[in-house]
Amino acid sequence: MKNVDINSLSCPLPKMDYDTIQLAHGAGGKLSSELIEKMFVPRFGNIILDKLEDQAILQIPGNRIAFTTDSFVVDPIFFPGGNIGDLAINGTINDVAMSGAKPLYLSVAFILEEGLSLEILHKIVLSMEFAAKQAGVQIVTGDTKVVNKGSCDKIFINTSGIGIVPDGVNISAANIQLGDKIIISGTVADHGMAVMTTREDLSFKSQVMSDSAALNGLVDDILKVSKDIRAMRDPTRGGVATTLNEFARQSNVGIQLYTDSVPVKPKVKGACEILGIDPLYVANEGKLIVVVPSDIANDIIKVMRNHLLGKDSQIIGEATAINKRMVVQSTGLGANRIIDMPIGEQLPRIC
Repeated sequence: MKNVDINSLSCPLPKMDYDTIQLAHGAGGKLSSELIEKMFVPRFGNIILDKLEDQAILQIPGNRIAFTTDSFVVDPIFFPGGNIGDLAINGTINDVAMSGAKPLYLSVAFILEEGLSLEILHKIVLSMEFAAKQAGVQIVTGDTKVVNKGSCDKIFINTSGIGIVPDGVNISAANIQLGDKIIISGTVADHGMAVMTTREDLSFKSQVMSDSAALNGLVDDILKVSKDIRAMRDPTRGGVATTLNEFARQSNVGIQLYTDSVPVKPKVKGACEILGIDPLYVANEGKLIVVVPSDIANDIIKVMRNHLLGKDSQIIGEATAINKRMVVQSTGLGANRIIDMPIGEQLPRIC
């Protein structure tokens, strides 16, 4: 779990022929080798990656495998609490972990813009190394391409992840049943507002910090209580609203959110109000939503609150037979507010 300022990590910048990314760094020649051998291998190196083959040969026990891929194009690439590098690692680990799988291996591919400072790339790579080590996963293969200046915005990162699904674990939104309780692991909208307030140069008494973190440790603790977990997902793009609507549609149930049940930090709520954005629709990068049978909900909450990344966990709603395939929230005035899927992208390039 993250307990340092990811952007404060330091290590001597490797001595290289250029201070910025050149087109030749992506040409497969001397500069490509120099970038890989001096920038990436020292940070990500292990017995698998160090072979520098075009593929990684992995010894995986005979079991079900979870596999995912994602691309990250966040703007700005540095934001309070993280940067595009640790975001890419954590985001992919979380996608694997939401199946209940134990993440083991990652691939990393970089699209670099000509002229990108090697010092900036080095800081990003350090944060990726730190995030992977904290989560206990290995970066075992990758790729680097360089494009002409103006063809991309500084750096784009693609990551893929592989994990092993334990026996007896079958987590899917289609499994949700009537009466199941919906639990969120903490406050929402932290990441999206950290990116947006940085981009818009908004200032608050205290900084809005991204919640970017790997959740596989929290998932492990949940599964130790019970493998009878119905569904689990990290509410990234589209936020809590989108995730819950996906749950309702995939399981053909209604989802009832309790009045004021979804926790939001005051400074995050204030930022959302200034920008006219509903926190339920804002991306999160270190939170999960888990749906469980009602009879184990309190036990799940207890173990989640004992974990640093789940200390603010709470039950926010339940699956019901009314309003099927819809998400509604009690207003406290005897009415229900419909929480629909977003029509478009509220917050461009936040992950």
